[in-house]
Formats: sequence, structure tokens, C-alpha cells
Amino acid sequence: MTALAEHSVEMPADLHADRTPERNLRRPVKPAAERPDDDHTRPPSIADVLDARRLLAAHLDETPVRTYPALDAAVHDAGATDIALTIKHENLQPTGAFKVRGALNLLLRSTDAERARGVVAYSTGNHAQAVAYAARATGTACTIVMPQDPNPAKAQAVRELGAELVLHGTTFDDAATHATHLAETTGARLVGAAGDTRILAGVATAYLDLLTAAPDLDVLVVPVGGGSGAAGACTAAAAVAPGCEIIAVQSEASPSAHASWRTGTIQRLPNTSRAEGLATGTGFPLTQHVMRTHLTDFRTVTDQQIRHAQWTLLTTARTVAEGAGAAALAAVLADPARFAGRRVGIAVTGGNASPDELREVVALATTAR
Repeated sequence: MTALAEHSVEMPADLHADRTPERNLRRPVKPAAERPDDDHTRPPSIADVLDARRLLAAHLDETPVRTYPALDAAVHDAGATDIALTIKHENLQPTGAFKVRGALNLLLRSTDAERARGVVAYSTGNHAQAVAYAARATGTACTIVMPQDPNPAKAQAVRELGAELVLHGTTFDDAATHATHLAETTGARLVGAAGDTRILAGVATAYLDLLTAAPDLDVLVVPVGGGSGAAGACTAAAAVAPGCEIIAVQSEASPSAHASWRTGTIQRLPNTSRAEGLATGTGFPLTQHVMRTHLTDFRTVTDQQIRHAQWTLLTTARTVAEGAGAAALAAVLADPARFAGRRVGIAVTGGNASPDELREVVALATTAR
């Protein structure tokens, strides 16, 4: 096997116990009954995550978990000697990112009355596609608000999924304000990316699957925008791998989640990162609560370090990652001694890089030679 070969990590047999040929027919799965007074702003439990995995199994294929000797070698050469990286490919979801797990887990549990009201969501891209995808799957009218000048690939995907796309403002926070206004005036349901138990439980299934496939990991490194991924990783690891450290990473150009975690209070800060999935200007109370309970550490990296990590994934793992999808690897490369000799799990959380973004990655790598 050549140095560029990858190794698939086999999932334990119990995880595939229901993987019969009939599964490809996408048979309906009835969600677990919910009490009318159920609090959907509480932290998810592992029972919520397991129920979400059961529900999503009928709608989403398992994404691969792989190792890449060439990637390990590149990170070893950067200073992380004897590191062993395990990669979860959420970039291979039907929407190109992990967030579809949370949106489907939420909307599949909607009542007929809730679906009739429709939904409004706000996003810089991946949450938008996730909600549009879930809305189409459940027959729910959907309006998506994105900032002006969005990633064209993500905007086009939203339109192709049948959602109405509204462009407003210049930042994630501008889009959130306008989406809230639309929901209030139309009666539609507002779907944020990081404030609902069901969304966090759905997202957590990605990290539950990773920890099931690779139960001996020493540390998970997780990118943070709103924090649903990190909160999901914390929830899964606390239940099935309590000795595994969880380290979050955010762009230093959009550090609100990092500052909120460090200070213990919700912070609103400048939001200028070019990594769309990390570009939020405020911390979110629910995900911050979960992260403060379980997170081991929280790091920041530069956008340039993220671009370098994208190039590393492209050239050593043949993986196209958008900025947020490469941020976890950027954290490892930025502090290699921290991860030397350790078994490190990373999810490539998204692969929806725009053509301009990819050109920037290649130009940066070429200039650095």
C-alpha cells in the first residue's frame, strides 16, 4: 500500500445490526413520543442522541471513518510525532456537511400543524442547506435568510432544495435578526443552529458514530461556530468515552464562542472570519452551557492556518474541506506538541468550499513554497 492510501475503520457489528437491504428504501421510522411540556432548550442526554441515531438511520447513510498514513506523516513532520489521526467524513453528507443531522432530527419530529406553519432559518450556509433539505424531506415550507454575497454554491443549493432564499445584511447576526422578524410576522417556526435540544442531539450522532468506530481515541478536536458540534461531541464522549478530551477551535477573527467559554458569560465580538461555518458574532447559551460542563480546552487559529489545513487535507487525504471543516486539523498543526503521541479524532464537518475559496487555498500553498 502506498503512502497515500487510506484505511477504513470498521464500525462494530452492533452499529450495523439494522443495515439490511430494505434500509435503502428509506422506511419511515416513528420518532419517540414527546411530552407536550418537553423542554427543547435543555442540554441533550445520551438517550436523546441514541434516539436521534435510530431515527436518522432511515434517512442518512453512514459516513466513512478513515485513517491516512500520508496525513499522519505530514502532521508528524510539523512536530506532532507519533500522532494517529482518525477522520470522520461528514463532508460526504447529502448536503456536504454535518448539520443535516440536526435539522432532520428536528423536522422529522414536527407535527402536521408545525409543518403547515413553515420554518425560517438563518445561516452563512451549511445550516441553511440542512434546514432546506429537511424541509423538503418533510413537506415543510421553508424560508432561508443568508447575509448578502453568500457562498454561491451554498446559496444555489438552498434554491435547488426548494427553499425561498432571502439575502439580508452583511453578517450572520444581521441574517439572524431579519429571520427572527420574518418568523414573528409570518407565524413560521424559527430554526436556529444551536438552541434546540433536538438539533444538538442530531449533530451528536456524528461524534457518537466516530467514537463507536474508534473507541480508543485520546482526544477529539471540534470546530466551533455556534457550538452545536462541540456540544454534541461533549455529550457523546461523556457517555461512551469519558476519558477522551474534547478540544474546541474557532477562528481568531470570529472569537465570540471562545471568549464566551473563557469568561463564562455570553460575549458579542467582531465577526470577520472567512471560514463561513465559524463566523458567528455571539456565543449561544445552550451550547456554551454544555461546553463549560465538558470541554477540556478551547483554542483559536488564524484564517491563514485554516487555509493551510485545507491544503493539507486536499494533498494528503484527497479531501475537499471548507474552512470550518479543516479548522480542527488547523488546531493540531498550530500546536503539534500538544497532540504528539496521541490518538486524535477529527470530523471534516463540511466540504462546501466555494471556487474562490479553493483558489485562495491553492494560491496560499503555492506562495508558501
